[in-house]
Amino acid sequence: MDIGKRIRQLRIQNDLTLEELASRTELTKGFLSQLERNLSSPSIQTLEDITEALGTTMAKFFAEDTAEQIVFTPEDAFIDERDRHTVHWIVPNAQKNEMEPILVELEPGGKSEVIDPHNGEEFGYVLSGKVTLFRDGTKKGVVVRKGENFYISGKYAHWLENNGTHSASVLWISTPPIF
Repeated sequence: MDIGKRIRQLRIQNDLTLEELASRTELTKGFLSQLERNLSSPSIQTLEDITEALGTTMAKFFAEDTAEQIVFTPEDAFIDERDRHTVHWIVPNAQKNEMEPILVELEPGGKSEVIDPHNGEEFGYVLSGKVTLFRDGTKKGVVVRKGENFYISGKYAHWLENNGTHSASVLWISTPPIF
């Protein structure tokens, strides 16, 4: 681990100058500068004083940052097969994020789950086939074909139906996560 780089990173995150950190730790500005440039090594006690002044602990200071997964493969997906439609949760644990993407496959005559009203928005892109988007309070849906998309408010209950003769596939993204 690059201790000097970590000290500098935390100092900058805390919006502290070398002089301010020196004042909090009762160390000299020159010594802290040498630590950050790895020209000197701190004792354990000195490093404890520095981490405390930076609002962290020794354990957190030395904890390795785990890389956030940003690429997902089909093996990461969770698949829920239902009667005449399948839902692929393509980003695991997406409910902790700001948005949640799913892939919905609708067989002919298939219907998605009804999405209850919520505070948010949804986007869908038809990858194959065609679907009809229905919204509560309307009798006639809107047909969305391959290559087209929809963008709707979540304030009304809504769902998708495949009234065609071929399967349909839709990338559906909700914010906040609701699926």
